[in-house]
Amino acid sequence: MANLFDTLGVSEVDPGRTFAVRPDLPAISYGELVAQSGCYATALAFCGVAPGDRVLVQAEKCIEMLYLYLACLRAGAIFLPANPDYTRDELGFIIEDAYPSLIVCSPASATSLAKTTGTGKTRCETLAPNGSGTLPDLASECEETFATRAVPDSGLAAILYTSGTTGRPKGAMLSHGNLASNALALLEAWQFGPEDRLIHALPIFHTHGLFVGTNVTLIAGASMLFLPKFENPAVINGMAQASVLMGVPTFYIRLLADPAFDGDVARTMRLFVSGSAPLSADVHCEFEQRTGHAILERYGMTETNMNTSNPYAGERRPGTVGVPLPGVEIRITDPETRVPLAQGEVGMIEIAGPNVFAGYWNMPERRAQDFDGRFFSSGDLGRIDEDGYLHIVGRDKDLIISGGLNVYPAEIEAVIDDLPSVREAAVIGVPHPDLGEGVVAVIAARNKAGEDAAALLKGLEGSLARFKQPKAVVFVDELPRNAMGKIQKTVLRERFAGLFSQ
Repeated sequence: MANLFDTLGVSEVDPGRTFAVRPDLPAISYGELVAQSGCYATALAFCGVAPGDRVLVQAEKCIEMLYLYLACLRAGAIFLPANPDYTRDELGFIIEDAYPSLIVCSPASATSLAKTTGTGKTRCETLAPNGSGTLPDLASECEETFATRAVPDSGLAAILYTSGTTGRPKGAMLSHGNLASNALALLEAWQFGPEDRLIHALPIFHTHGLFVGTNVTLIAGASMLFLPKFENPAVINGMAQASVLMGVPTFYIRLLADPAFDGDVARTMRLFVSGSAPLSADVHCEFEQRTGHAILERYGMTETNMNTSNPYAGERRPGTVGVPLPGVEIRITDPETRVPLAQGEVGMIEIAGPNVFAGYWNMPERRAQDFDGRFFSSGDLGRIDEDGYLHIVGRDKDLIISGGLNVYPAEIEAVIDDLPSVREAAVIGVPHPDLGEGVVAVIAARNKAGEDAAALLKGLEGSLARFKQPKAVVFVDELPRNAMGKIQKTVLRERFAGLFSQ
């Protein structure tokens, strides 16, 4: 039985050692991190937060959010981060579902959120992007000495709500044991050590920035360059004092588009990690040619944290997400029967291991639907090749059935991405009067001259069977993305739903 805070070993690091450096702000030492987390944990108790209570945080990225995260761990409370872009209605659902005892929000949102809580039993405190607010003020008056509570491995550390693209949002319950096992696995897989410095440009309301970036840094006793958001100049300048960058594919696409980014800039870096969305093989290869670094792509999700990773020492294969992490099991099953399939066959990716969540908050009925014994059904389609590397083929809900035949968007996107005129592509299925669903390619071209549908279709003829070839091509300036850089295919399906009925 160990609190995640203790497993991360934050209190055991030399207190004078640097934890975070920030642009134009003082550095934060491990000693300050421990002291501030104690002050915030004491403040939580003053606010009436008891073990097991939910603390909902909707605020812009700042170091004080990490103090609060660690404080929740120490107090045995459940950290519930929310996307700052959520509307009042979206946040209102989460408040009604999770019933937090404390809401921490930006000063501008305080009045509105106070009305959303309705009953008045939920306390509201503020946290501004510059680290000011009523909660930091309260914490500054609190004792830094706090006895970290013992919590069983099964005790909840956090609830993260999914986007709800297939229905109402669902709160994934993540335990202290889930997060501890994943931090230890990644520490080993990516060979993190105290000398590492992570460029932290990800948001911290999401698994990637909060649990992967932060927990791995802490458990290694390493440090981070803590940036409020991703911007090319800050990231490029930061590489001189860093060793690791964790990002989404958009980060790498933007870096490659910047003439200031070259191999010399990246010479001090040892590792570039990509996740949260598929990285095209084209970007992977271009990045390696430019810098000499092969991006390490991995596979994770809100409900499980990280599942697989390309090897640190070994072949990092473009278009794959590597092999299972230590302690994690992956199997491919028939989406309907859940019977395991032979190696190389495409089916549902199912995951088992200490990283897999406990289920969805207030939705016990989902257990039978989502789990088959120890294995959780990811909703992702994939295959495992002869060397054990996992290939993500697409989401189950993204599967297109055209003329009775299964079409996997990721396969078509990979071929389209190889065309020189294409910057990015997303393949969707929309209603078709004859085929049931027609394959549509939504393209962001490299320039206006590349917006030639006939030429693009001609370029696919030798690479794709006819039934897989798009029945329509549409061009857009940019593909819609969510806060984590994932292409929002739901938005595209809605936008082009009537394409074949016109």
